[in-house]
Amino acid sequence: MASLKDLRNRIASVKATQKITKAMQMVAAAKLRRAQEAAEAARPYSERMAAVMANIGSAVSAADAPPLMTGTGKDDVHLLIVATAERGLCGGFNSQIARLAREHARRLIAEGKTVKIVTVGKKGYDILRRDFADRIVERIELREAKQVGFVHADNIARKVIAMFEAGGFDVATLFYSRFRSVISQVPTAQQLIPASAPEGGAKDNGGAVYEYEPEAGEILSDLIPRNIAVQIFRALLENAAGEMGAKMTAMDNATRNAGDMINKLSITYNRQRQAQITKELIEIISGAEAL
Repeated sequence: MASLKDLRNRIASVKATQKITKAMQMVAAAKLRRAQEAAEAARPYSERMAAVMANIGSAVSAADAPPLMTGTGKDDVHLLIVATAERGLCGGFNSQIARLAREHARRLIAEGKTVKIVTVGKKGYDILRRDFADRIVERIELREAKQVGFVHADNIARKVIAMFEAGGFDVATLFYSRFRSVISQVPTAQQLIPASAPEGGAKDNGGAVYEYEPEAGEILSDLIPRNIAVQIFRALLENAAGEMGAKMTAMDNATRNAGDMINKLSITYNRQRQAQITKELIEIISGAEAL
């Protein structure tokens, strides 16, 4: 049984931990609002760009469409872009994204496909390297960035497009977590290359017929790389909001658990102290009666 001194030290240690988790919860709550607003503001733009691509894509033939839309015509080599957070202490946020990517990779490998992985975020690399260290071809970290901007997404998009143009893969899929609420983040897989037009997107034109200048194929050649960067940027913003929401929830649970542990340790300490006092009183009374 632990001594009273050990229990006092344990209670003090848990109280110190509780102060840290409470502070981290408050910081995450402060950052969550800005991150949530940024993620929600990016959604209409990315969705509208997808609708514009659908309109233009419906007006161009497969022969005139750029390679980023038509693909290589093969389905042999797959690139998985796994975007996670740079830091932990956010519950199962990172592991859920990595689990979805891991299941997708194993399914492709079972089908005889070649899988390559690009990790965006330290935690995704730490998790996936255990099983797919030899398949990770690029490791991108944004730890030094105080705030994720479009320039970071554009740099990632340029690297992915360069790999595609060099014949490095046939299909690229982006994995991230879509922010739904503070307690709900949905791991999502989105195909980037070939850039497929969303269903129903071409109908979002009010029945109008458009003529394009320059040709639709030329517009798509400029629009698709930008769309890839926009989708990656949206994924990074969704991840930032989801990370803060998950961290806020995790730290709140940790604070509550620390409070419960302090209560239990305090009860144990008081009982043991009372038992020790009672024992000393009995010894004093016994000694007095002996006299």
